[in-house]
Amino acid sequence: MLDALITSKTRIKLLLKFFLNANNQDYLRNLESDLGDNTNAIRQELMKMEEAGLLKSFSKGNRKYFQSNTSHPLFPDINSILMKITGLDDLAKHVLNNVGDLNQVYLSGDLAKGINSELIDLILVGNVNREYFHNLVVKAEKYIQKKIRFVVFSPEEFEAKQVQLLQQHDLLIWKK
Repeated sequence: MLDALITSKTRIKLLLKFFLNANNQDYLRNLESDLGDNTNAIRQELMKMEEAGLLKSFSKGNRKYFQSNTSHPLFPDINSILMKITGLDDLAKHVLNNVGDLNQVYLSGDLAKGINSELIDLILVGNVNREYFHNLVVKAEKYIQKKIRFVVFSPEEFEAKQVQLLQQHDLLIWKK
C-alpha cells in the first residue's frame, strides 16, 4: 500500500526501520544486511532523509549511526501512517483493549526491527484468558490480513525473565 505513494522500496524499508520504532539506531553496513538492499541505494536514501531532518546521525567509533528525529514535526504523522499500514493500530483498538487484565504488550520480531512482515510477533504481560485472546486474534488476522503470533507471561514471570525475553529492538506498543 505504501509503495503506491513512495516509489523507492529502500525508502519504505528505512521508514519502517526508523519510524515504526523510534529507538532503532543503525549504521550503513548493518542496514545493508538487514534490508537486503545495496549500500549505494541505502546511503542515498539516508542522506536525503537526514537532509530533510527526518533522521539524525551520530558517530560511535568509526561508524555513523542513524536514528529517527522524533522532534521533527512530521514524526507523529509518519509513525501513525506506518502503524495503520502494518495493522498495529487496529490490533491495539480491537484486540488489546478487550482481553482483560493486560499490563503491557511488546512488538517483537521483524516488525519491531523495522522490516515489513506479514507476521506480527507479540509478547503479552498480564493475566489473560488465552482462549478468548486467541479467538480475538483469529478475527483480527482476517481484518488486518496479517498473521499474529503471541506469547503470554504473567507479570511475575515477565519480571523474572525480562532481561532474557526482550531483545534490543522489541518495542513497547501498549501499556495499561
